[in-house]
Amino acid sequence: MEENIKQTCLHGRHTALGALMSPFGGFDMPIQYAGIEEEHRAVRERCGVFDVSHMGEILVTGEDATAFVNYIFTNDVAPAANGQCLYGMMLNGNGGVVDDLLVYKFNPERYLLVVNASNIDKDEAWVEDRMMDLHGEAGLPYRVDLELVSEVVSELAIQGPDAERICEQTLDIRCKDLSFYTFREVEINGRQALISRTGYTGEDGFEVYADDDTIIALWDKLMVAGVQPCGLGCRDTLRFEVGLPLYGDELADDITPVEAGLSMFVRLEKAPFMGSDAIARQKAEGPARKLVGLELTDRAIPRHGYEVLDAEDNVVGHVTTGYHAISTDKSVAMALVDASCAAKDTELKVKIRKKTFPCRVVAKKFYKKSYKK
Repeated sequence: MEENIKQTCLHGRHTALGALMSPFGGFDMPIQYAGIEEEHRAVRERCGVFDVSHMGEILVTGEDATAFVNYIFTNDVAPAANGQCLYGMMLNGNGGVVDDLLVYKFNPERYLLVVNASNIDKDEAWVEDRMMDLHGEAGLPYRVDLELVSEVVSELAIQGPDAERICEQTLDIRCKDLSFYTFREVEINGRQALISRTGYTGEDGFEVYADDDTIIALWDKLMVAGVQPCGLGCRDTLRFEVGLPLYGDELADDITPVEAGLSMFVRLEKAPFMGSDAIARQKAEGPARKLVGLELTDRAIPRHGYEVLDAEDNVVGHVTTGYHAISTDKSVAMALVDASCAAKDTELKVKIRKKTFPCRVVAKKFYKKSYKK
């Protein structure tokens, strides 16, 4: 194992189950157990559980918490109800994405930011730096406190059409009445925890945040109940099929939410926020690139970084993620291409090694989501 690589509280459980382990985001994480396809289908058809304790958590509190989160976050937390989750991004001054994240609103003076594992250190430093930015008529720093709680919070994602029943009956966690993208604080074995109706698979499901001992106890209950443990391999195939972005592929420091087709999560009508000027300009002018879906006529598999060509073999973009989709049995990809090539049904080609394979532009969602709203 690489030096300085971290382990989640469930690492011993993963190795005992014979999981294929690999470094990801600075952690030694399970990639697969029974196999990516079997785990993928378990989530689509029944239920699977993921160890996502590698994710990062930042608690923002204080009298300026709402104004501060709205300054660093593209979505608008001010009108959100207490107990609501919001998806959005943190942007740099050029409109590129520092990270995409979930924000949990407890009340106007308390928020939890959940960030990607590979970006924890960068995000923590970036958020701390933004606290010193001046705002308001008096031009004062934000009156907020940050608590970096990634080291003491672990997380399970329980996903699939049976997730509600399993959380209620197997884990004895009340969640049936939670609507999509809402959460509540609960007590599990006398300890405080949080459960939200969220996930990254396109299926109904829940994410549970708690201390290490509680997460281990919940995992053990799920294993006894026969719930399929799932690795990061199928987590990627599942999110990809329903068009959910992955930071480093569909989003990056040099890819904006407008280019990625995520403008619905950018609220320019609220007070100016970090990167808002750049986004407003790009929306007014139109982006030079757009993220699209591609469907190949061949079974060849397009991979990240492969070139996308037009009819005259000019390079017009690159694949961000590609698979032979498990749920649809089609070779598909998401790709960032020149805006002039982004219209639906545009005929393009993907260069795979030394050959080119014809494809056409399609919607980025290759499989219908099954959320309970």
